[in-house]
Amino acid sequence: MGWLRRLSLRARLLLVSVVTLVVGLAGGGAVLVATMHFALLRTANTEALETATAVAGLVNSGSLSEVIPVAPTVRVQVVDANDKILAGSLGADRLTPILYDRERAELADRDGTYIPGARIGLEGRVRVVAVAAGPAGRRVTVLVARPAGDLAQSVHLLRTALLVTFPPLVALLALVSWRLLGAALRPVESLRAGAEEITGGARPGRLPVPDSGDEVHRLAVTLNDMLHRLEAARARQRSFVADAAHELRSPLTNMRTELEVAQLLPDTTDWLALSADVLTDVERLSRLVDDLLLLARADDATTRAPAPRTEEIELGQLLGEVAARYPDVEYERPAVPLLVAGDRDALARVVANLLDNATRHAARAVRLTVAPDGAYRKIAVTDDGPGIPAADRDRVFDRFTRLDDARARDAGGSGLGLAIVRELVRRHHGTVALRGTVPPPGLRAEVRLPARL
Repeated sequence: MGWLRRLSLRARLLLVSVVTLVVGLAGGGAVLVATMHFALLRTANTEALETATAVAGLVNSGSLSEVIPVAPTVRVQVVDANDKILAGSLGADRLTPILYDRERAELADRDGTYIPGARIGLEGRVRVVAVAAGPAGRRVTVLVARPAGDLAQSVHLLRTALLVTFPPLVALLALVSWRLLGAALRPVESLRAGAEEITGGARPGRLPVPDSGDEVHRLAVTLNDMLHRLEAARARQRSFVADAAHELRSPLTNMRTELEVAQLLPDTTDWLALSADVLTDVERLSRLVDDLLLLARADDATTRAPAPRTEEIELGQLLGEVAARYPDVEYERPAVPLLVAGDRDALARVVANLLDNATRHAARAVRLTVAPDGAYRKIAVTDDGPGIPAADRDRVFDRFTRLDDARARDAGGSGLGLAIVRELVRRHHGTVALRGTVPPPGLRAEVRLPARL
């Protein structure tokens, strides 16, 4: 079947159509011939039976003549119980019955059988029917023979006509199908040419959409949506790489500058202070690389994000441990235990990232709270900083987002903290949102986590 794969789609569709057409026409022709043959045989049997019934009526009424008038090709005999022929049609034998004794004995009343026509001087097969007639004491049998050769000739003519007309009909329909398939596949060819132009960079990434409203139209729309998503993903990737390179360049530049100055002034360099500064930059680089790796894994559509480790966590204790690292953060542990199931390190990082963001922008105070919220636990981090406009509160969860207000001038931040918060909270089947404070300015970050995963 390798040759079939080498054919074009149009040729394969045409081949399937022609094969289906030939099989359909052949099956229809065979059914037509068989139906006609059956109908003609039934007609011959009916005609013979009607003739026999009419002759039987003459016998019953006592008006039967010695010569029975019938069509020249029909043979009629009236035979008594002793095989004596009482009457017959012109051309019928007056000595020998049409059917032998055994054949007549096997036939029921008004039944029929086929015999060779040569037995009674006719060509081909002959249909013979038998009808009983006469009073009970003098029963006779009416035999009527009708040749079936003319019927076979009619079936033969029909079969010949079908065999002669089928090939040119199939050829004509194949030609029409070829043209129709070409018209139907023309939009597909336009899509292929459009895709080739897009690949070659000859025009923007959009395929022509036909006006047909059919499957090809929906395919073109779907492909255009896919191209749009791919272009958007490429744009995000380019932006991500550029922003990541910019963030990596800053600590690397600091380290290079400090080391170059130390090389030029080795005698006056405080190597202990230099190592501490370099170590700080290295730690910043390490955190940035870890953050980028976490978000890159979240973006990888071919790799399912690992499910968080599930352990029972008391949020009041966890938040207390994280808040202890921030002297300026106000936190009061709730009186009742608030349990959740999840990854302790991941949830601690969520709270730490929110506190880092709040303490960098707070004017005086940062407050951390946790409380039950139905089937959820709500963690809130509130600061009294400049706040974020409502239109930008969702956008700041994007990576490396920079706003034009005071919160954009971030000292030491990588622009990935809130993006990581959203990703870790999503893995715990929770939600995170930013809201304004009353009275403004200020910002309140709320995280809702289910009590059980």
